[in-house]
Amino acid sequence: MVVVSASAAEEELEDVERAGLELVRETGGIHQSEFWKELDINSRKGSRIVETLVENDLIEREETIYQGHNTYYLTPRARDLDFSLLMAGDMLSPFIGEEEIDAQSDDLSQWIMNLAYEE
Repeated sequence: MVVVSASAAEEELEDVERAGLELVRETGGIHQSEFWKELDINSRKGSRIVETLVENDLIEREETIYQGHNTYYLTPRARDLDFSLLMAGDMLSPFIGEEEIDAQSDDLSQWIMNLAYEE
């Protein structure tokens, strides 16, 4: 799990805007037409929330066609990522990547040892 630190812009958000940001982050991306339905708000209010999140550089908005209609696809902006939870000393977790990890591997053992020695 990657932790994203809260920015000053996030702290200024209203509750519904914060809920919208969380929705975009949790889904990893959502069509704007689904965004406002998930938040149970009208499209006008949803558009205002999206505009606020885009202006604050918290999400990205890309034009797309969804179910035959023009809309936007909303994705979280990767900022201020804290990779420390994936690190043990100067080693990145061997679980990062697409390859399957052998529980008996030296890489995993070394990473766990580094993690233990940090404590």
